[in-house]
Amino acid sequence: MSYFTRLTDIVTCNLSELLDGESDPQAAIVQIVVEIERGVASADRSMTTALSTRERLRRELDEHRERIDHWKDQARNWLKTGDERQARLSLICKSEVEDLVAGLTQQLNAAIATCDHMSTTYRALQARLAEARRREQGLVQGATPAESETVVLGDSESVDSATAERIEDELSRLRAELEGEAD
Repeated sequence: MSYFTRLTDIVTCNLSELLDGESDPQAAIVQIVVEIERGVASADRSMTTALSTRERLRRELDEHRERIDHWKDQARNWLKTGDERQARLSLICKSEVEDLVAGLTQQLNAAIATCDHMSTTYRALQARLAEARRREQGLVQGATPAESETVVLGDSESVDSATAERIEDELSRLRAELEGEAD
């Protein structure tokens, strides 16, 4: 049985409800962890593709903006030589490239939004995976599905540096709050 059909299913799932409905929660959590790991890998691939698309579009836009400058310079040079026909043709080319840049700019904005969305989804999936692994460890240690929610893995659990920094900042704020309350 598959627990998830989409990445959003993983992000929005309630592990407690999934486990409560199972006759063998330990076997279920193993399957859930595997499916979430697949989801994380899929999100990673999607994020990599989105980042590559974003960078490709940025490079392409830079190249086309240089072409706009080129055609404008060409038109200016043709005018200096008195050839308005060639200047006009150069400005037509410039206009075509400007239209292309407008379309590529919209695509770049969409690619940026996709990157942001995938990055957020990826972090949410990683958080859900960490929770599922904690729950799995709790069930292995003999906790009930409800008790497994609060199992702490200790030193074996690692977080990325950005998360660790956010946690340290929040701890500092909480300490400051407590000190303010004590005064």
